[in-house]
Amino acid sequence: MPSSAFLRVRRRSVGLRQWLRASELAFILLAALAGAAAGTATIAQSWLAHAIQRLLYGVTINRLSALGSISHPWKLLALPLGGLLIMLLARWERRRRTPIDVVEANALHGGRIPATDNLVVAAQTIVSNGCGASVGLEAAYAQMGGGIASLLGQWLRLRRADLRTLVGAGAGAGIAAAFGAPLTGAFYAVEIVIGSYSTASIAPIVAAALAAALVMRGLGVEPYLIATTASRTITTVDYLAYAGLGIVCAMLGIAIMRMVTLAERAVKAVRRIELWRPLIGGLTLMPLAMISPQTLSAGHGALHLDLLLRPTMSFLIVVILLKIAASVISLASGFRGGLFFASLFIGSLVGQLFAELFNLNPWGLHVNAMDAAMVGMAALSVSVIGGPMTLGMLMLETTHDFALMGVVLTASLLATAVTREVFGYSFSTWRLHVRGSIIRSPRDIGWMLTLNAGRIMRRDWIAVPENSTIADVRAAIPPGSASKAVIVDQAGHYRGIVPAAAAHTSERDGMSPATALAVLTDTTLTPADDLKSVLRAFDNVQADELAVVTEDGTLLGIVTEKYARRRYLEEIEAAQRHLFGE
Repeated sequence: MPSSAFLRVRRRSVGLRQWLRASELAFILLAALAGAAAGTATIAQSWLAHAIQRLLYGVTINRLSALGSISHPWKLLALPLGGLLIMLLARWERRRRTPIDVVEANALHGGRIPATDNLVVAAQTIVSNGCGASVGLEAAYAQMGGGIASLLGQWLRLRRADLRTLVGAGAGAGIAAAFGAPLTGAFYAVEIVIGSYSTASIAPIVAAALAAALVMRGLGVEPYLIATTASRTITTVDYLAYAGLGIVCAMLGIAIMRMVTLAERAVKAVRRIELWRPLIGGLTLMPLAMISPQTLSAGHGALHLDLLLRPTMSFLIVVILLKIAASVISLASGFRGGLFFASLFIGSLVGQLFAELFNLNPWGLHVNAMDAAMVGMAALSVSVIGGPMTLGMLMLETTHDFALMGVVLTASLLATAVTREVFGYSFSTWRLHVRGSIIRSPRDIGWMLTLNAGRIMRRDWIAVPENSTIADVRAAIPPGSASKAVIVDQAGHYRGIVPAAAAHTSERDGMSPATALAVLTDTTLTPADDLKSVLRAFDNVQADELAVVTEDGTLLGIVTEKYARRRYLEEIEAAQRHLFGE
């Protein structure tokens, strides 16, 4: 018998869950709690990564990527040593499945993320960044923030829609704490993790982002991305020029994403070195770091340094190429992390280079290099990461320059449009696509995968033996009784569908074999086919009904196009009711 104390705790937990489900205010408070936890986790991860850099490279006040040179080249052995540790973590990880990230969790799993997945991603990212690999910590910030929120929501047994919102709020809170920018975190949650906006979800998302930013400030941690611009008037020339910069950044972003994938495939093709990829990658990064330490880590220090020093065009070109190469090598060789801050850094360099080249025009037209750097940061990051409003808010909250917002959004929206038209993916969804996932955005498609042909098929068909005649079919389905008869052999294997209209209007002799009228003999569905695949099959063959069969061809049921489309519309309407809070 359970103890009375246990029963009291259980009743209280049930009451808490009911309160959270019924009260919007309660859910907002829960999101704020998750945001505070996400902010604390972000600060802890950042401290750990930079502590490793201090230990390995002796970096104190400055940032690793802002070093003028590596005074003791032997310190770069930290790169292959980090790769060796990543190898050991990868060997342990192979005994498990691939960790679920926040975008995948919200799109496919209703916001559910196992606790160990968060720890694996965080550990690998901290080690990768700490040893100097050209990856950022933002992926770990979002993963841990969303993961904490997911565990909290699972413990409280939240509904699917509420859990997805809480996971997005937690991930956005991690980003808000990283940049000290609550609006940026809120838009990150909406655009990149949840994939849709609703009036019911915006309050908890903003509450989580604000809580994370307040935790960061309360602990005395200052965001590192701080940039200011001078007040001035934005002209039509600026809009046209920065629109061109947005297109340039989109093409460069697509190229970077493609290069990462091609490099990964090339390395994995050589099976003898697959296990040693991180170690080889670390050794390969060493000469790049010797040429320029700006290739190390995410690039926080280098970004600020280059904005202050206004380097020459030749320097900008070299660092852009080296940083892209370092990022591609780091990710392709198995270091864990993302391209969020690396794309901001590369974008700032591209923007400055664009301004220098544009100002060489013979008509005296001029753009500000600092402005171009800010626009380039946003446009390239939008191409790689997605979320034009997220990056627009980041530029606003870091520059406090409302005048710049117009050209930033112009370039960002163009970069988004070109990337989606030419490529179709952000970096996170592209990586999932390469792994075999069908995700193209964070929108919830998990219901579509669970609503499959096996669940919506009917089992009340009229079957006739394979050796039946047309007369037998006419007798089995008199006019007005059924729309078709299904032909099966003695073992129950599917052999086709005979439409009732064809059987009763055919000019063939009644003693002719029924198989002569059979249609769709080679077009079938499997029980695991999701609803989207089912509808696509109906569109391809222009049929009203399709058979569902096993791998060996045994007939299981019949799916009608009318019922499949009705179930699809029901799910869409249910999602819309949640979207608008009805």
